[in-house]
Amino acid sequence: MRYPVRVHFGIAVLISICMLSASCRQTPQSVAGTYEYDRMFLAESGVDYIELTGSDRMARILVVPAWQGRIMTSTSGGDMGRSYGWLNYSLIESGETDPQFNAFGGEERFWLGPEGGPFSIYFKPGDDQVFVNWKVPAVIDTEGYEVAFRNENSVRFTRNALLENAAGTLFDIGIERTVRLLPGTELSAFLGIDLPAGLQTVAYESDNVITNRGDSPWREESGLLSIWILSMFNPSPETTVFIPYNPKGEGVIVNDEYFGKVPSDRLIVQDDVVYFRADGNYRSKIGIPPGRAMDFSGSYDPARQVVTVVWCSLPGEPRPYVNSNWGNQSDPYDGDVINSYNDGPLEDGSIMGPFYELETSSPALALNPGESAGHIQRVMHFEGEEAALAIIVETIFNLSLSEIANQF
Repeated sequence: MRYPVRVHFGIAVLISICMLSASCRQTPQSVAGTYEYDRMFLAESGVDYIELTGSDRMARILVVPAWQGRIMTSTSGGDMGRSYGWLNYSLIESGETDPQFNAFGGEERFWLGPEGGPFSIYFKPGDDQVFVNWKVPAVIDTEGYEVAFRNENSVRFTRNALLENAAGTLFDIGIERTVRLLPGTELSAFLGIDLPAGLQTVAYESDNVITNRGDSPWREESGLLSIWILSMFNPSPETTVFIPYNPKGEGVIVNDEYFGKVPSDRLIVQDDVVYFRADGNYRSKIGIPPGRAMDFSGSYDPARQVVTVVWCSLPGEPRPYVNSNWGNQSDPYDGDVINSYNDGPLEDGSIMGPFYELETSSPALALNPGESAGHIQRVMHFEGEEAALAIIVETIFNLSLSEIANQF
């Protein structure tokens, strides 16, 4: 489903002059890799967006109602600032859709779990869980969400949907997603730090809620859903993901066998932190289970001098998490809380990105009729001088910026 184009003030004249041609994006005012380039690209490709801005107009995010209220990208530097989200330019520009899955990109999108197993919502009942049978539900792929409210720095979306899992259980769900740009004062209070000089910053929050609109309770024996938020970012050869974990927790520290075991030169497990290479050159994925997960994770790109921090809400007591591995499972509720994916070439040499992801999930949601539950994620980008970035990393993670940079 594509929304009609509404040409946005501030670029209408430029788009008219360029007659929506791709060459328009090559002007000195529109440099590849900048926020302005991506904003113009979406407009030229017929994608309607909502722009949220901070008081100084430097912190900005682009949100697309047609793609589930997805945050396509953000910047901390205004029009000519760096664009932090990964966009699939070729797919978006084509205007085409695939009945199986449409990887439009975007640095924060709303999904639902589980992906695989006996209660998957990506496979029909009785189907073998292989790629040819895998299909992303339209409500988290091609269907647009309604705008229920918006102002300069926030927007709320709603959507209702019917889903069936691989066990034949029907879910009548209501979805509400609120995206909000966080002002600097609120970010400072949240982190408990005065943001150091020499930094450009953008931070936003998504508050995601699902409701059981049906007449029957959702129970473990027939399958549960979870809220799954995925963030796609641009990699560099030096990018490193770092994920703290609870050293006193129980169970496996990191699940590193999603696509085959991750080699030791790409995954390092230390006493209380996991380091994962996110260079976009090797397809791999890791997960941190609930017995080990903490609420903060991050990445550092020394080439671009950017630290990205992701925070998510965690339950106050142990809860099961859905297992998204395809096929037979020994435990459908032995899933992960935090995930990171690194893109890379497939066997035939093709590659979707490259990009890397940081992902967070809610617990499995056992909801009675009319009951709701949610999951909040916050994404923060800090760009600037290394000394200032080091203060951020030390304060939030108690880690050394130089140690992160030198892990691989």
